[in-house]
Amino acid sequence: MQKKANPAALLPILVFLLLYLGLGLIFEYVLKIPMGFYSIPIVVIFLVALLTACCQNRALSFDDKLTLMGQGIGDKNIVTMLLIFLAAGIFVGVVGRSSAESVAYFMLSIIPSRFAVAVLFVVSCFVSTAMGTSVGTITLITPIAIPIAAASGYSLPLCIGSVMGGAMFGDNLSFISDTTIAACNGQGCAMKDKFRENFHIALPAALATLVLILVLTLNADVIPAEIPGYHLIQIIPYVLVLVGGIIGINVFVVLLIGIVSGSVIVLATGATGQTGVLAVKALLENMGSGAAGMFETSMVAILVSAICALIREYGGFEALLGWIRKAFRGKRGGQIGMGLLVGAMDIATANNTVAIVMANPIAKEMSEEYGITPRKAASILDTFSCIFQGIIPYGAQMLVAIAAAHELGYQVSAFEIIPNLFYPFLLAVSSFFFIAIDGKKKA
Repeated sequence: MQKKANPAALLPILVFLLLYLGLGLIFEYVLKIPMGFYSIPIVVIFLVALLTACCQNRALSFDDKLTLMGQGIGDKNIVTMLLIFLAAGIFVGVVGRSSAESVAYFMLSIIPSRFAVAVLFVVSCFVSTAMGTSVGTITLITPIAIPIAAASGYSLPLCIGSVMGGAMFGDNLSFISDTTIAACNGQGCAMKDKFRENFHIALPAALATLVLILVLTLNADVIPAEIPGYHLIQIIPYVLVLVGGIIGINVFVVLLIGIVSGSVIVLATGATGQTGVLAVKALLENMGSGAAGMFETSMVAILVSAICALIREYGGFEALLGWIRKAFRGKRGGQIGMGLLVGAMDIATANNTVAIVMANPIAKEMSEEYGITPRKAASILDTFSCIFQGIIPYGAQMLVAIAAAHELGYQVSAFEIIPNLFYPFLLAVSSFFFIAIDGKKKA
């Protein structure tokens, strides 16, 4: 039975957005606190939003509300998402930063230096796809990009923008990315299906970005970059995970293969810096640290599931869908509305994973309303969240890149970098193009 639309039921979302966005802007731009948005305990803000939801609708007892929250949290897709988050965290903890460095240095060593900026983009694409994290990729590659810019005369914002663009490519596509896990499990689709749906949108944008970078830089005189030593064997776990995901092996099996192969390689190469039992102890500690690193993301998924269960019961989603129906009509309109919805959430939270988790329940109902397949819904959520996250000046990606430049003695602002973020802008163009094509084809 369809619930009566109740706009007041959306109050918890409004409370969250006002508190998080308001405090973030004050910390970042008024108090000038570095990484101000990320100084706010997002779990605490979500708890305030949950308290707001619990105080609404006195027709339901608190026990009834707990039952509803339990049903929301206990959904199969939520449980699967949480377990994949933990497994992905353990994998990242096992392989560590040294494996990602090996991927980067290997690619930098086999491509001529005169293609330096294009190489930075391509390397960032591969590393982020392997690591599943844009921030980690930017942290790793930006310190390489800055000396290349200084030695070659390339624009520093161009080099950093190329790294950030490549980082968002992998964040969008990687099988172990938080955003992929959240989007796929929230919409109930297989990762390989979402990857295939996403790839034909992301690849044209990436190729166009590469051509644009080459046109802008190919005639420059470049000094070859000095490449540190690396271990090629450390790339194997990433390759196994990537190949396993593409061919459609169950994601838990893929991550288990990555964890086991990574553990064997780490112990065999002495990457932990210990030997014997101490090496095993260090490996287990790294696994624990990797899993613990997923705590906040997992708690956000749990709290958002509880809040959305109450909002749905109160009629909030019906009100929101009513507004969306008025603004967006037809299948193409539904897809654009879904993309703008997750984009708005990302602008408000400066976290694309959180934006997807928040948008998932609404997008699920939108996909049924507009006849959008789960794989396409997951692709739209992930793609649009990465587009917005890749260009907002207060996102973690931008702030980490600027901080890395500052640490090496260079000054660059977000508004100098944004015009050089070719990939996110071209990804937006590609996304709207394929939405238009899809709508015409179905029509």
